[in-house]
This record gives sequence, C-alpha cells and structure tokens, in this order.
Amino acid sequence: MSLDDLKGKVWIADFIFTNCETVCPPMTFNLTKLQKDLKDEGVEDYRIVSFSVDPENDTPEKLTEYIGNFEANTDKWDLLTGYEFDKIKNLAEKSFKSVVANVSDSDQKIHGTSFYLVDQEGTVVKTYSGNSDVPYDEMVSDIKALI
Repeated sequence: MSLDDLKGKVWIADFIFTNCETVCPPMTFNLTKLQKDLKDEGVEDYRIVSFSVDPENDTPEKLTEYIGNFEANTDKWDLLTGYEFDKIKNLAEKSFKSVVANVSDSDQKIHGTSFYLVDQEGTVVKTYSGNSDVPYDEMVSDIKALI
C-alpha cells in the first residue's frame, strides 16, 4: 500500500504495535468506537490506517490476530508493516510530527498516542487525542466535513 492507494479518501492514522503493554489496545478499541459512530452517522467513505512501529516483529499474521481481538470493520482498516524501522520513524516524525523510538533493553516502543485526520490529498489536517478523552463527535463531524 502507498499514499497513492489512499488518494481521494479521508483517513485516520495512528501508530501501534501488537505486543504493546500500555496504550495500543485502548487506542485500537477507541478506533472501533469511532467506526461504530461513523456507521451510525451513515459515513462509509473513509479508511483507518494503523502503522506498526515494530515492523520486525509485527507480521501480517500478527496484525490480523491483533485486530481480531477487537470489533473492527477490517474492510475499512489497513494495518501496515513490512518496512524498515527507520522508515516508520522518519514517516512519523516528518509527516505526522510524532515520535517513534526503541526502548533500550525492552521489546516496547515509544510512539505518539494521537489520531491523525488525513485529507484526500494525503495531508494531515488535524490531530486528536487517541488514548483518553477521545473527541468522537468532533472526529465524526470533521470527517463528514471533509467528505
């Protein structure tokens, strides 16, 4: 998948990894709630893109197993991996103004906990809290406005 595949779509991005012991499961759950809210509002033309910050360990199979723990509509949700760690680190910093880093002597990763609204041209237009106090109504309204 590339940015070209997402051109013309409004999407929400976030950064996760499958063996996260803290923020990733709640963030993923929060995105499933957003999906339900979007469905309730009749919004269908969107994507969710979760970038793995642990591409060495997060195989497509692990990501499929991970998302299977949630009530996610995977028809509208892409979980990406298969790139070098430095590539996702640079993408997070340059395109999303977010940190991604290794933790020494640990299998955990440091990454931002925001959700990013991306417009049809691939530009990040807004950032939201993704872990706590998620502004679901605002996100739905903003997505509808862009569509």
